[in-house]
This record gives sequence, C-alpha cells and structure tokens, in this order.
Amino acid sequence: CYAHGTSSTTLLHYTVGETLQRAVERWPDREAMAFLEQGVRKTFAEFQQDVDKASAGLLALGLTKGDRLGMWGPNTYEWIVFQFATAKAGIILVSVNPAYQLQEAEYALRKVGCKAIVCHSQFKTQKYCDMLRQICPEIESSSPGGIKSARLPDLRSVIVLDSLQPGMFHFDDVMQAGSSQYVQQLQDLQKKLSCDDPINIQFTSGTTGAPKGATLSHFNIVNNAYTVGKRPHTRVCLPVPLYHCFGSVGGGMCMAVHGISLVFPSAGYDGKANLAAMESERCTFVYGTPTMYVDMINQPDLAKHDLSSVHTGIMAGSPCPPEVVKQVISVMGIKGITIGYGTTENSPVTFCANPGDNMERKSETVGFIMDHLEAKIVNPTTGQMLPLGEMGEIMIRGYCVMLGYWADQDKTNECITESGWYKTGDIGSMDAYGYCKIDGRIKDMIIRGGENIYPAEIEQFLHTHPKIKEAQISHFKIPRYVLFVTSYPLTITGKIQKHKLRTEAEKLLGLEKGK
Repeated sequence: CYAHGTSSTTLLHYTVGETLQRAVERWPDREAMAFLEQGVRKTFAEFQQDVDKASAGLLALGLTKGDRLGMWGPNTYEWIVFQFATAKAGIILVSVNPAYQLQEAEYALRKVGCKAIVCHSQFKTQKYCDMLRQICPEIESSSPGGIKSARLPDLRSVIVLDSLQPGMFHFDDVMQAGSSQYVQQLQDLQKKLSCDDPINIQFTSGTTGAPKGATLSHFNIVNNAYTVGKRPHTRVCLPVPLYHCFGSVGGGMCMAVHGISLVFPSAGYDGKANLAAMESERCTFVYGTPTMYVDMINQPDLAKHDLSSVHTGIMAGSPCPPEVVKQVISVMGIKGITIGYGTTENSPVTFCANPGDNMERKSETVGFIMDHLEAKIVNPTTGQMLPLGEMGEIMIRGYCVMLGYWADQDKTNECITESGWYKTGDIGSMDAYGYCKIDGRIKDMIIRGGENIYPAEIEQFLHTHPKIKEAQISHFKIPRYVLFVTSYPLTITGKIQKHKLRTEAEKLLGLEKGK
C-alpha cells in the first residue's frame, strides 16, 4: 500500500527570514497577528521591524549562527518575535515545553546546549526564573550575558520578558542592543544562510525514555506551512501552543508563507476566550486538539456566541473521534472542519482532509497524503509493504522528514531508514485514494484471542454513546475495568496524559484489590 502526493507546484527554497520578507513586500499593512490578552496587534511591516531589532540584538549579545536559544513560555507576542528573530540570525530556536518542571527543563536545555534562554519570570504556577536559579545558582552573582554554570555549561544569557531579575537581561535590553554594526552584520549574514540549515529543535517524548530533540530545517517547516496553508483560510483562531509544531508551523509559518492573520485568544488555553475571540475577531478558521473542541462544545454559553464567520478548522494533535468531528459540525456549525495527522519529526503534517469531503471521509479518516510526500503501510515486524486496506505501520518519506534527533544518532537511526523513510510508530490503513485511517500506536496494541485490538477503536465506539463526553483506554495488557471520571490530566497541548491515567487507575484498582 503506497501513496504519493503528486503536485503541479514546486517546493520553496526559502529560509524563514526570506518568507517573512516576501510577505511584508506583498501585504505590509495587513494585520499579521493579534494577541488579545496582551492587547498587541501588529501589521506585517510592524512585525518585521520588531523581528529585525530582536535579531540584531541577539547578535549583539554574542549569539552566532548555529547557537541554540531556548524559548520557554506560553503564547505571547515575544514568542513569535523570537521564532523569526532566531531564524533570521541563523540561531536554532529550541521550543521548550512551558509545563516542564525542573528536571525536564534541565535535561532539555543541557541536551541541546542552549546558549540563551528566553522566559517569563512566571506564568500561572510555573516559576521559570526560580527554576533557572535552582538549576544555575551562579546566575544571581553573574553579570547579564556572563553566566558560567556547572549544570548548564553552554548557558551565557537569560532574557526575561516581564520583569527585571539579577544576572538576567530584560526583553527591552535585547531590542535596544542592536546598534548599526549588528544591523549590518545581520544583513551580511543573510547570504550565508541555507534553507537546509537546522533552525528549530522540538522536543518529543517519543514512546519511552527521555525527551528527544527533533531537529527541523527551514526547508522542512517552510514547505510544510506552504502545503498545509494552501487550503484557503484568512483569519485563524490559534489556541494551540506555539512551542508545539501545530502552533509554530501551522500558525507562525503559515502566517509568513501565506499572509494569513493569527488571533491568539489567551496565553494559556481558555475555551471561553476562544469562543469570544472567534466571535469578536470574525475568525474564519480555527485550530485545536480534540480535547479543545470537546471543551468548546461543552461551554455553557456556546449558543450565545455568533460563530457564523468560522467556516473551516483543523482538528489534530491526537486521535480524533468521529463523533467529536460530527459535533463540531452540528453544534458549532463549522462545516469545513477537517482532521490533520502528522508527527513533530515530520514538521508536522503529513495527511489532511479537504473541507469539501463527505462526512465519512471527514470524520473517519485523517485525509489524504500531502503534496510532495510519500506514504506506505508496512508490516511492523518485517517491514514488508502490505496490501491496500490492511492495517500496518505508517511510514513517510519526503521533504518533511526531520534532519534527525539532536546529538542522538542511535535514536535517529532507529526511526529513519537508510532509504529515508520515517517510521511513525502509528498503525493505520490507506484506501485507493490515499485516504488514511489511524488505528493506534504500535506500543498500545492489545492482543485478545489472537486478534489485534487498538485503544482508538474502543474509544471511538464509546464516543458514540450520548452520555459519554470523552473516553480513554489506558491499559497495560487487557482492559477489564471501567472507571468514571469528571476530567482528564492534560498536557499543555491539550493531549490527554495516558501515563498519568494509568497511574491513577492503578492506584484506584490497587485499593480495590486490597479490600
């Protein structure tokens, strides 16, 4: 079973900086983004001015092409400024999960050797500066830009976005540091950047073990945004986090490549703020994970909001139950909702449906293979290609495949074959038109009476019950118990944390067994 996304358009050989420049030339006065919680609105021309200031400022701080800068925080205007400022200076942006605790943050920052970190002093319960001081007590007695830490030996600078902190730069310092010599240096540097250079490291937990840094190039993310964004949309409500590919590529990069306008309802996910933003900003498109859509559908004042401008959307990030898709269409009135599928390692989108597809394709599949990409379904044990319609491991090849996991050749070799195919670890099947159905993860497979059963199959059946809002199968061997809960533990991207569910279930069942 094999599919190839043929296309009459060529791939783009632009860097991230070049795509923004082209957008500014075409739509200088169009609104590029609105961060509603911060009260920030920028046109493309205004945004580029800030990006250039920040980029020259980073050079003035001593960062050079190939250095890594960690971006650690929620969805704010500064996040997207640094996304483009780092790319323009050839600095590799490291997207650090805003929910990371002390050990995870230290591991990630050390693994990729971050020379600079940008963060808020705190956001909600996350005290970023306090955590950094615990990891690097040397910061307190350092001068800004002169940090020398035992536990993070590459770290030199911390840039704080919202307050003055000892040993750290403030955002304004960076914006004012780029004197004329650094502006010139930035211009000269543009000739030395290649679209194949690494430009973004996105951490993915993978199936087991410590987080792995999927390393993406300009070419990876510019072209993924180019092929995804060709489905027409103009004003996007963006509640998904920027640190994740869905937000940074589907949002930030699509903005630069296609000239779309982004609306950020809030710094952290807030279903009520989403509905208000879609109405007040007359959004035409919305992004979200299944959990976010379930939350929006169940907002008590949903019916009071006028969502008539929102005609299309993408649901992605984790398995999308058909019943949720049908509810988004019937309850929210978003007729053109489609499911997208991909992985961080594939920059991220590899399959996406068409808004005009029929209900079965729209709700039961993740769409068809994207332009310029190849997909095949293989036997996960032998690697042999399977006949059409049979379930097996989904493999992807093409421009979207990451450069590799940062400083981890063994893990890279495990998932990218010598012939360039990326092993997704997901189980699915394809039809004759290249439409794909996802059935689950290889590691989650249950063998029952000689049959292979995937949690997603059971979850999708349970979703058809009118009283069940959301269902999760979380098991080790065979699910034997049904536990009723009022909520699920979520990641910051709105994905359900199955490992936490397993722990909670074990505790509950352990108590039961002990009776």
